Amino acid sequence: MTDPHPPEPEFHRPLLLERIPPHGYEITVSATSEECAALTKRLLIPAVRSLSCRFRLHKLPKGEFTAEGELRARVVQTCVVSLDEFTADISEVFSALFVPAGTEAGEDELASTDPESVDEIPYDGVFIDLGEAATEQLALSLDPYPRKPDAELPAAATDPEPSPFAALAALRRKN
Repeated sequence: MTDPHPPEPEFHRPLLLERIPPHGYEITVSATSEECAALTKRLLIPAVRSLSCRFRLHKLPKGEFTAEGELRARVVQTCVVSLDEFTADISEVFSALFVPAGTEAGEDELASTDPESVDEIPYDGVFIDLGEAATEQLALSLDPYPRKPDAELPAAATDPEPSPFAALAALRRKN
């Protein structure tokens, strides 16, 4: 049985849909230090130092809302080469479409669409959660293989192991 009152997301910024006028609405949401600490655990990275996102929202027919966003974040990640932690600044511009729950594009429609198409974010009720939308965009923006700017592969990793045939080729050259 599903919980009728699921827990709130770590970064919760509900916006009543009736606050969005016909000419559009602009708002910036920022995570507190406590919310950043909770997002650190959710995103499984060493730290989220800051997160803010500016949204420009416009109402469309059928209860849909377009969102143009500008995300800014500072995170700490672990380098895949050196395993050192380093700070990374993230700056992303994105588009999303808030749609009433149950009206999202089906799997058949998604399979034939462009992977660069606008993400659909379902909402239920009379508000959309801009904090959760910003969190999801941050998760998508994180480098899955973060590399510290000055990290270099160890010499052993860059020097290929000699092939057994290399020794035979050397013998052949001698003859």
